[in-house]
Amino acid sequence: MTATKQFDATFVGLTILDISGRPVRGIPDGGGVEFIDEIKLCPAGTAAGALMNAAKLGIKCRAVACLGNDEKGDFILDSYRRIGNIDVAMVQRTDDAPTSATILPIRPNGDRPALHQKGASDYLWIKEDDFSVICDNTKILHHGGTGLLKKMDESGQSAKLLAYAKSKGVVTTLDLIAPNDSTIDLLREILPHVDYFMPSMEEALFLSQTSNADDAANFFLEEIMKGGTCIFKWGAKGSFLKSFAGERKIIPAYRINVKDTTGCGDSYCGGFVAGLIKYCNDDDNNGDITNQVLDAACRLGTATSALVATGLGSDAGVVDYESTKQFMENSKCYS
Repeated sequence: MTATKQFDATFVGLTILDISGRPVRGIPDGGGVEFIDEIKLCPAGTAAGALMNAAKLGIKCRAVACLGNDEKGDFILDSYRRIGNIDVAMVQRTDDAPTSATILPIRPNGDRPALHQKGASDYLWIKEDDFSVICDNTKILHHGGTGLLKKMDESGQSAKLLAYAKSKGVVTTLDLIAPNDSTIDLLREILPHVDYFMPSMEEALFLSQTSNADDAANFFLEEIMKGGTCIFKWGAKGSFLKSFAGERKIIPAYRINVKDTTGCGDSYCGGFVAGLIKYCNDDDNNGDITNQVLDAACRLGTATSALVATGLGSDAGVVDYESTKQFMENSKCYS
């Protein structure tokens, strides 16, 4: 990844507005009122949650998404501008649907049941004429939201985009959301063009119909991807990495006081992508993604995810790279 590019990473896919409140112990009966400590509006989603945190870590980012022509879409774009490091020239707006949104009543233990309104993300469409615009100017393409990107999913266009990216030497990463019994068919088209597949452990086991991490990784690596690396996000257990080349490890999670787990998996992806950019550029690595770079990138993803869990919203707790690095140096991990 030594070639000069306009953007370090491009984030394509699911972009929603979260309306979060905590702590919610229950919904009042009838028209009753329950007082809570915090309410926050925050861009979120499998692409947006990764994008915001990567940008905060100092990575030059581009957003590719579809928003409604409404106040929710305006809020997301304003949030991106406040964060900085995010180009929004490829963000689409539509009158056909409102911006996708989720209401999240966060429980006292950090759990996050969701009430989701599907919307404009289903209308995201990247025509082939734009593949070069998106891919030729970026080092990494993160595709987030397979499963809730109806138009891209049903047409096979995501697979075509990722195939084009790979043909141009772009590093590709993939995360998904809300898999069902038909999601594996989408992945059979998409995953051969993916370098790093990054679902949650629960999603990986469901999709592979296996009962342990190694068997799940082997299913994806050997039967579908025919190469690459699986990184399964594992909550308090950290994350699990296994590559087609034989690298295998568990990266432990940091010990924290959890307030809200919203966006933790998405933020892990953002931290990982930021780590690939930062650590590949170290003098010792000469732009190569070595096993040491992968380990460091996973640890940055772990720290980013941990910080997000300490507050409310998909980018809570993350300020910049230096403060995240200090958190890593001063915090303990689970053994």
